[in-house]
Amino acid sequence: MNTHEPVNILMVDDQPGKLLSYEAILSPLGETLMKANSGREALEHLLKTEVAVVLMDVSMPDIDGFQLADMIREHPRFQKTAIIFISAVHLTDVDRMKGYERGAVDYISVPVIPELLRAKVSVFAELYRKSEQLERLNRELEQRVAA
Repeated sequence: MNTHEPVNILMVDDQPGKLLSYEAILSPLGETLMKANSGREALEHLLKTEVAVVLMDVSMPDIDGFQLADMIREHPRFQKTAIIFISAVHLTDVDRMKGYERGAVDYISVPVIPELLRAKVSVFAELYRKSEQLERLNRELEQRVAA
């Protein structure tokens, strides 16, 4: 476990078994893991909590991953939130572009390679942490200059 302030990682999938496996893979990172079984449930989490990384299935019944990504990106609070899509179906380059246009930072194919998933989420969690730290330092500097 790292000695850092944990950030929130939201895992979204309509299959509870996949959420459990992602939780087992990511728990060694020491971050706060949150689960949502649908796009709607994910939105509820997002409205209440700052989230560093959203790991989500592309194909979900109520709101698919692309629609959810659009909703996330529309909110100014989540401009720094990394969106990683997980897809069990073979995605074409057009599908991948569709995700990147909606603000995805990465794709992971099923079957998920645990070390790869852990490494990618870890990198984006750390980038979020560094971005937050820079914003905090910038505010402190602005206050000093204004005083």
